[in-house]
Amino acid sequence: MSRLTRPSPALVIACVALFVALTGTAVATVSQLVPRNSVGTPQLRNNAVATPKIRNNAVTSAKVRNRSLLAVDFAPGQIPQGPAGPAGPTGAAGPAGPQGPAGPGARWALVRPDGGIVAQSGGITLAAKPAAGRYILNFGSAVTGKLILASLGFANDTNFRGVTLAGPCGGGTEGLTCPTSNDANHVFVYTSDTNNVTAEDHAFYITVIG
Repeated sequence: MSRLTRPSPALVIACVALFVALTGTAVATVSQLVPRNSVGTPQLRNNAVATPKIRNNAVTSAKVRNRSLLAVDFAPGQIPQGPAGPAGPTGAAGPAGPQGPAGPGARWALVRPDGGIVAQSGGITLAAKPAAGRYILNFGSAVTGKLILASLGFANDTNFRGVTLAGPCGGGTEGLTCPTSNDANHVFVYTSDTNNVTAEDHAFYITVIG
């Protein structure tokens, strides 16, 4: 029976050196089998084909092709919002909305020099003509607190004349005290000659707005 001989220290060192050399060769051989740019999406998946496990945070910006990722690949707020795009085409008109409340109405009348009403918006009558150049018109409702306009007219009257004045009856801060029909439903109108000295009959428009 042969005796086992203890290996010498030199033999042990030689075996270790051989093992290290063989391991380095294997690693070099694997690296040569994986050519440049050959690791793609399949190799990055878990349990991919016999490739070493990819280390966390190993894929950096330098290793990603520009413009190859999509917005869905990033978490909300991770990328800045881009500029607003151009306005789209105008859409079709929507349905008409409900009718709004009626605006302030205007009541008006065109009056001849003798007080006759030539045309009007409706419901206006001559209540009195107490003297030359003086007219009292009934509007059927209060005219206080509303805009009253008076201007010259040409109904059977093409003569030059002076100013035309108008205001509500009933006194107070807005009007004056009329000799008759002295309430807020009536308007007093005054017309004068060209010198604005003498009251004189002339045609005029009278309008109450509001």
